[in-house]
Amino acid sequence: MDKLRVGIAGYGIVGKRRHLFIDSHPKLKVVAICDQNFEVENNNLSEVSSYSNYKDLLNCEELDILFVCLTNNIAAEVTMAGLNKNLHVFCEKPPGMNVEEIQKVISVEKANPSLKLKYGFNHRYHDSVKLALKIILSGELGDIVNLRGVYGKSRVIPFSGGWRSSRKLAGGGILLDQGIHMLDLMRLFCGYFVEVKSFVSNDFWNHDVEDNAFAIMKDSIGRVAMIHSSATQWQHKFSLEISLTKGYIELHGILSGSKSYGEEKIIIGTINEESDNGQMEQTTTRFLEDNSWKDEIFEFASAIIDNKPILSGTSNDALETMKLVYNIYFSDEIWRNKYNISNPNNILN
Repeated sequence: MDKLRVGIAGYGIVGKRRHLFIDSHPKLKVVAICDQNFEVENNNLSEVSSYSNYKDLLNCEELDILFVCLTNNIAAEVTMAGLNKNLHVFCEKPPGMNVEEIQKVISVEKANPSLKLKYGFNHRYHDSVKLALKIILSGELGDIVNLRGVYGKSRVIPFSGGWRSSRKLAGGGILLDQGIHMLDLMRLFCGYFVEVKSFVSNDFWNHDVEDNAFAIMKDSIGRVAMIHSSATQWQHKFSLEISLTKGYIELHGILSGSKSYGEEKIIIGTINEESDNGQMEQTTTRFLEDNSWKDEIFEFASAIIDNKPILSGTSNDALETMKLVYNIYFSDEIWRNKYNISNPNNILN
C-alpha cells in the first residue's frame, strides 16, 4: 500500500518530535504541517508543505491522518474538524479545555465510526510503566492497597509566562498540563475513583491557573490514591509509589527530551515472610531509552492499517481522566467558586 499521508497541526517542540517518529514508520509520511508562526509557506523542510493555520492545512491537502499538537483552547475544535474531514486523528493531551469539549468530540467520533481517534497519553508507553502494569495484572504482588504520586516541575516551565499560564488558552494549570499524566496512570493501575478531596491554589505564581494541586481520591472498594501536582518543585520530579498486598512498586524518574527528570527506574519490593522486622527483597531496573513516542505512534498506525480498535488512549480514557481533573478542581470549594467550576458528575448525567 502507499504511505498514509499525515498532517501535523502545531509545529512546536511536540509537533517536531512527533514528525520524527511518524516518518520512522514504513507506512506513514508527513506531507504537511501548520503553525501560527509560519508567516509564509516556507518551513525549510523538503517535500513538506506548510500553512499558517489548520483550516488551510485541512482544505488544501489530501490527508489520511491528522496529528493535533496545538494549544488546549483549540485542540478539541481541530480534532473535530479532522474527523469531519474523514481523517484519523491523534490528539495530544490534554484533550481539550474541559469535560464538555470532550463530550462534543465523542459525539463527532460516534458519527464517524470508521475513523480512529487516539489521545497522546504517552507515559503509558514508557518501559517502566509497562513493566509495572504487567506485574500488577499478573497478581504476583497481590492487589493494590494504595498509591502516592508526585509530579513536579521547576519554575521555568510552564509558569514563567506563555500560553500555559493563561486560563483563556490553557483552561487549567499544572494539574491539567502535567498532573493529568499521573492521574491517567493512576486510573490505568487502579480504575475509577468515586470520591475526591483536594486543595488547589495559584498563590505562588499568581496566574489565573493552578500552580499546586493536592488531591486524595478513593475508589469504589476503598483504595486511596494521593497526588501532588506542582509548579514549585524547583527540580523536576516524577515519583509514583504503589503499595500492594505482597510488596510494592516504585516508579522514579521519567525519560524525556529535556532529560530533566533524572534516570527512569522501577523498584520492586517483595515481602520476605521469614523476616520479622519489615525488611523487603528489592530489585531495581533502570531504563536507558525512551521508546514511548515511537511505540505510541506505531500502535496508532497499526489500528488504522489493520482496522483494529484503539487499545490505549481512547476517547473514553480522555473523558474519564479529564473528568477526574475537574473533580479535583470542583472538590476545592474556594477554587470552584473562584473560577466557576461546574460539577463534572452532573455534566455527564
